[in-house]
Amino acid sequence: MNTMLKTAKGLTLGIAMGASLMALGATARAEPQVIELTQVACQFLDVEENHGYSSTQKADCEAINEKTGDDRLAKSKTLKLKPGEYIFRVKNENVPYELGFWLREKDYNWANPLHKLNKTSVSGGGLHEGETLDYKVTLKEGEYLFSCPLNTTLDYNLVVEGS
Repeated sequence: MNTMLKTAKGLTLGIAMGASLMALGATARAEPQVIELTQVACQFLDVEENHGYSSTQKADCEAINEKTGDDRLAKSKTLKLKPGEYIFRVKNENVPYELGFWLREKDYNWANPLHKLNKTSVSGGGLHEGETLDYKVTLKEGEYLFSCPLNTTLDYNLVVEGS
């Protein structure tokens, strides 16, 4: 609710009557749940054990994943969440090059223009050593993958189910 006041020059200003009056009749929304993820060289710690890999470039991780990826993915934990709004708070812990984050529906194809319109995908780079970035997304029931293409991690599984 706003109260209108006239100024000496005939301009009208809206003055809020206070948060409680403005919120009358509005439905309260829950804050997004924060999911913290930590990247180290070639992996996310939150879904698999720390293998202590060392990397100075993306190609190092590609070689490591070629040798160990299938076994590691089979042993990794699947994240399980309920539908809703989330902030994925991703940290670059001691990786000396820029990282990113990419969460998408399991069947998402970046080359399909229709998927860009009707499928969930959130991504971004610019995550330098020691930094943390937030990625906000609304998840509905279904299967998702998350990874870091710049650090060449595995495609980890995330399942959203329930209400």
